[in-house]
Amino acid sequence: MDLCVCILAAGQGKRMNSSLPKVLHPIGGQPMIGHVLVAASQLTTARPVIIHGHGGAQLQAFYANHDLIWVAQEAQLGTGHAMLQALPVLPSDALVLILYGDVPLLSVPTLRRLVNAAEADGFSLLTVTLDDPSGYGRIVRDAHGHILRIVEHKDASADELRLREVNTGIMAIRAEFLHRWLPALRSENAQGEYYLTDCVAMAVEAGIPVAGVTAANAVEVTGVNDRQQQAMLERAFQRIQAEELMRGGVTLRDPARVDIRGELVCGRDVCVDVNVVFEGRVVLGDGVRIGPGCFIREAVLSEGVEVLANTVLEQATVGANSKIGPFARIRPETVLGPDVHIGNFVEVKKSAIAAGSKVNHLSYIGDAEIGQAVNVGAGTITCNYDGAYKHRTVIEDEAFIGSDTQLVAPVRVGKGATVAAGTTVTEDVEPGRLVISRVRQKTIAGYQRPRKNK
Repeated sequence: MDLCVCILAAGQGKRMNSSLPKVLHPIGGQPMIGHVLVAASQLTTARPVIIHGHGGAQLQAFYANHDLIWVAQEAQLGTGHAMLQALPVLPSDALVLILYGDVPLLSVPTLRRLVNAAEADGFSLLTVTLDDPSGYGRIVRDAHGHILRIVEHKDASADELRLREVNTGIMAIRAEFLHRWLPALRSENAQGEYYLTDCVAMAVEAGIPVAGVTAANAVEVTGVNDRQQQAMLERAFQRIQAEELMRGGVTLRDPARVDIRGELVCGRDVCVDVNVVFEGRVVLGDGVRIGPGCFIREAVLSEGVEVLANTVLEQATVGANSKIGPFARIRPETVLGPDVHIGNFVEVKKSAIAAGSKVNHLSYIGDAEIGQAVNVGAGTITCNYDGAYKHRTVIEDEAFIGSDTQLVAPVRVGKGATVAAGTTVTEDVEPGRLVISRVRQKTIAGYQRPRKNK
């Protein structure tokens, strides 16, 4: 039986107090519904069905490049009503897995257990046991432990309110049952809504067993209704990521002070200090060390690279055994070769720096190509922008650039050339030459500085 995934994402999320649809709010750098879509993609290749309502246009625009089936729920009249809108796109011979766009941490193993449990009789329900079940629909079982029905908190009796096993709303059910039961749902309840969970009582009445599958922990089935819950799940997600990294051999100086907002791939013996943020896909080779307070986005760092404290590194590639920082900024489209040194308060943008070269102090390198074994002195600037266009600076192998140099692009410094400190280079420098443009120093004896009249 083919598996079809339906994701309910029509809720307004009033308590988020945001113009952004609730399911687009991020956990770990990805929209909540994005986590659900990733999990769905590991279970089936069928196109997911997204049931949208409030903010549907924003949601569809965000996922415009994804192959999804969109179903509109114009009026939000409950989960049963939402699934009723999706019936026309559900093949009657499919098994339907019903998920929620604001429940982002569901694990794939749990979902596989739920799907497997439904394969026999066609209906399984995911439950969880809570110390405080307030507000949740209770699972009512008979004396033999078989699920009889779900009663919503507002409709529950005093005895039912004492039950601690609750409904998560997540289920796997044959589409033929949905086609049969959803049109028969009624809204005579405290909320005045059509509950999808009423299908449980319908199944029992029809003699169809409902398999109960219990989630391993409450976190993975927790939904987000407000900013506090979002923050709680963010920390839970980060804890899960940190534990996976440490199991893989990564040293985290403090697992609670590392944020991964994307995908972090690590080699052996990687060490990450505190207050480091990773965004997008970041690859760290064997033996990479990341100092405290760094921000690294969509970058590849080869083996042995050391990034010192408070460095920003974005969309860059760094060669083996290079050293960057502290307080350096490596901007997009930068490629650093092996054994490159980028020091404190150096900014590099859209440049290639070859093996063994050094830019150690207080410099800006933009739109440049720097060869091997080049030394760039403190305070050097590549003047790449003329007010309208960007121009390139080329520094060939083994050149020496003195401190406080301005290289006015487009310009080339030849192999082995030397640029004296304080020079403004406006023309190409031939290989092996010394270029100097500083004003000759004068000494004036007996000079008196101006003084204010008392």
